Amino acid sequence: MPKLYHFPLDPFSRRIRLALGEYGADAELVEERPWEQREGFLALNPAGALPVMVDDDRTVIAGIEALSEYLEETRGARNRVTLLGETPAERAETRRLVAWFDIRFHREVGRLVLGEKVEKRFAKPGQGGGAPHMKAVRVGLNNIRHHLDYIGFLSEARNWLAGDRLTHADLAAAAHLSCIDYLGDVPWSENAAAKQWYQRIKSRPCFRPLLADHIRGMPPPRFYADLDF
Repeated sequence: MPKLYHFPLDPFSRRIRLALGEYGADAELVEERPWEQREGFLALNPAGALPVMVDDDRTVIAGIEALSEYLEETRGARNRVTLLGETPAERAETRRLVAWFDIRFHREVGRLVLGEKVEKRFAKPGQGGGAPHMKAVRVGLNNIRHHLDYIGFLSEARNWLAGDRLTHADLAAAAHLSCIDYLGDVPWSENAAAKQWYQRIKSRPCFRPLLADHIRGMPPPRFYADLDF
């Protein structure tokens, strides 16, 4: 079975886990804390970033962009499922929105909130650990409102974020938001349309393993696994 090196609150790892579920594919999960820069992990990916998958034939696929495309061409093609879209225009829109969440959301929200509240908590002092910088956290939590508004706008105009079909755009948005939701920090009451979209994707079978995640010493709020939150 393929091995997926991941961290439960890494949004990029979460997107790959969601994609595997949608493709009907499996992988053995191997938890990796990238800030530790473990020698064995760096041998797989010198960039030291998650996710990394080692396939059955020992092919190593490192990084969110390479791995999402690899799974589309292997698992997606095998099971006749696409998470990019059927037409060039659909694929372009999917990739545009994926970049929105993987780059802009992560820069404006995820890196600030998760970096301060999660990574600093578990990392040793020499690895960047320490007390969180709460000003950075507050900036990230304020920025999330703009992204909820955009998700709400897209979900009201389309069936899914990029169009008629569920795509990597939905998985990327859900993966990033779910990490913040694990901390109880998403203001869902401020955008009903975004909340309804998240309820739809949260109810899909691919999401169940994420809802079962439980990080030792950092339990999620009770509503995290509730489909009717």
